[in-house]
This record gives sequence, C-alpha cells and structure tokens, in this order.
Amino acid sequence: MTDLYKTIASKSEGTYTELRSKFLAFAHPVSTVEEAMVLVEQYQKKYYDARHVCWAYMIGAERDVFRSNDNGEPSGTAGKPILGQINSNELTNIIILVVRYFGGVKLGTSGLIVAYRTAASEAIANATIVEQQVEAEYDFTFEYPLMNAVMKVVRDMDARILSQSYDMDCQMRVCIRAGLLEELKTRLAKAISPF
Repeated sequence: MTDLYKTIASKSEGTYTELRSKFLAFAHPVSTVEEAMVLVEQYQKKYYDARHVCWAYMIGAERDVFRSNDNGEPSGTAGKPILGQINSNELTNIIILVVRYFGGVKLGTSGLIVAYRTAASEAIANATIVEQQVEAEYDFTFEYPLMNAVMKVVRDMDARILSQSYDMDCQMRVCIRAGLLEELKTRLAKAISPF
C-alpha cells in the first residue's frame, strides 16, 4: 500500500452538450460517504427540474469505497462512465455529479455513455489535482528527563504533535506520514530506552 493518494483541491465544474441535451458536471472533494450523500441530496433539490442527477464517488486511500448511480438513465450508461473517469485519473475522496437537462432527442446507450464520461472528464480537467499523504497517529509514554531526545526524533521525522501531557510520565500523541510510522517507533524506542 502506498501512503500517497490523489484527489482534487476544491470544487470544479464541466459541461457537455449533445443534441440539445445539456450535461452539467460538478466534482467535489469528500472524505466520507455521508459527505457524498449530502451533496447528492443538495444537487437533487437544487436541480429538481432536471431529468437526471447521476453520480459516482470513490473514498479512501485504498480506493476501495465506491458507488455509482444512474438515477433513471438506462443501467450502466451514467454512473459507471462517471466512476470510470475517477478511476482512469486515479482519484479518490471525490464525488462527481452530472445533471442532465433533456433536449428532446434520445441519445441512445452509447451516446449517453459518451456524454456522461465527457462531462465528468471536463470537471476533472478543470480541477486542481493534489497529492495527499495517508497519516497515522501514534501514542507513547516516556520519562521527563528524555524529553530532549524524544523531541529531536519528533522534529527530525516531521511528526506533528497532536497532544502532550507532563505528569509523572510524559505522554505524547503524534501524527506522521503512514509510511514512516515504523521508523518513528524504532527511533523513539531507542531514544526512550537507550540501553
């Protein structure tokens, strides 16, 4: 597993028109399924006059939480092409919604697939794609006289301190890039018990 993933920095949009049907695509960064479903609900209310609001999302660094919805279009002609664009761009933590205003002319199965795929592709093309790190948290305890040695390791490894307390023993919670967690644990173990 890699500890980096690609997503979009902020909302972006794209449009596609075919035989007077208009396809409006909206890409949003999301980190949970709940966030994604709130957006689906908002778009369905906002574009209540549209024929279809189709969507697909992918969540998680492993890219293993995903779903697509054709919202009344023939099965596999809308949600899957949108999800296909998310996949081919290797993105995650994203939802793309495509709103269709029907132009009076049926596009057919292949026409719909092209339209939804192209609209989703436009939204991605207009987005700023960013690389994010998968982070891990780590809690540990040490004696106060070892503070300098511990802080040196934390600083050297670019770990962020999330919380710390100083009682009889010191406790600290840090956040670090997931791929560096084992090295951090090893270096802290040496600093905390040098003998």
